[in-house]
Amino acid sequence: MYLVNKEKINQSLSAKIVDARVAQVFNSFKDVLVTSSFGITSAVLLHLVSRIRPECPVYFIDTGYHFQETLDYKKRLTRLLGLNVKELRPAPARHVMTYNKQLWSQDPDRCCHINKIEPLKEIKDQYNVWMSGLIGFQNRYRNTLQIVDDKQEMLKFYPLIDWNSALVEEYIEGHGLPQHPLKEQGFHSVGCTHCTVPGMGRSGRWNDQSKTECGLHD
Repeated sequence: MYLVNKEKINQSLSAKIVDARVAQVFNSFKDVLVTSSFGITSAVLLHLVSRIRPECPVYFIDTGYHFQETLDYKKRLTRLLGLNVKELRPAPARHVMTYNKQLWSQDPDRCCHINKIEPLKEIKDQYNVWMSGLIGFQNRYRNTLQIVDDKQEMLKFYPLIDWNSALVEEYIEGHGLPQHPLKEQGFHSVGCTHCTVPGMGRSGRWNDQSKTECGLHD
């Protein structure tokens, strides 16, 4: 485990523009785990990674329940930005079980664990540092996070955590990046088909339940 002064590095990174934040993380650590859901705001971090460390693998968890629009968007951004995307999938038998039991409606936490957390764990243990594109305005939990977090024996970097929706829109439009196709249909966060409806922030995720996170970033 890397020994860091969390407050010191948060203060250091908060003073930098986002390009410098991402570059500092890559320059400070040998191996950085980068993940993306290829969701509504994902193009920002993906564009930054493609410019700063284009050969870096970007891991995408294919839960088997993604909207086709998300899969098409992944292909489009991968081609446009020249991304090195690596796909992770749940164990086939366990995934089939979640489908047969419609586990998303009975036990969504377990469904997320099988289809998201378990596949990532296969490679997550190889890294000590994880960078992802969480943004604070998306919900109350994310708004409490800092740029660097050292929970659970792993450094987590959220270079966009203090951004707002206006900055995201400005970046995407200013760099000529395509929007996720479901955004124009009122989706502001996109996950699996069974658990996502249109809504602001992450209000469309598990909208009839108290659940707000899949568990990957707890």
